[in-house]
Amino acid sequence: QVQLVESGGGLVQAGGSLTLSCAASGRTLSPYTMGWFRQAPGKEREFVGGISRSSTSTSYLDSVKGRFTISRDRAKNTVNLQMTSLTFEDTAVYYCAASAGIGVPRSVANYAYWGQGTQVTVSS
Repeated sequence: QVQLVESGGGLVQAGGSLTLSCAASGRTLSPYTMGWFRQAPGKEREFVGGISRSSTSTSYLDSVKGRFTISRDRAKNTVNLQMTSLTFEDTAVYYCAASAGIGVPRSVANYAYWGQGTQVTVSS
């Protein structure tokens, strides 16, 4: 069992930046592909970005490419999502998730472990 906890959410003005962090308790995140998802009110949960087990591959939602960066900190056993140039449309609850699958899957169904989420609100 992998327990994930997100942190770093909050309120930020449009154009600002936030860095979200996902920490695991009890187990290393190294064997897992890690993904970040988000869910806005009334919308389905969508893939934002992911990083492979080896950290050699990343994948992003088209609308966040060039603005968001996902990375691993193996020493701290965390996965981070650096978000810049935030817009109102980025407002959502952000979740980190772990997958034992190959590559960087983009489907919710491929991720077995989920955090509780952290709210990101971008004021316009």
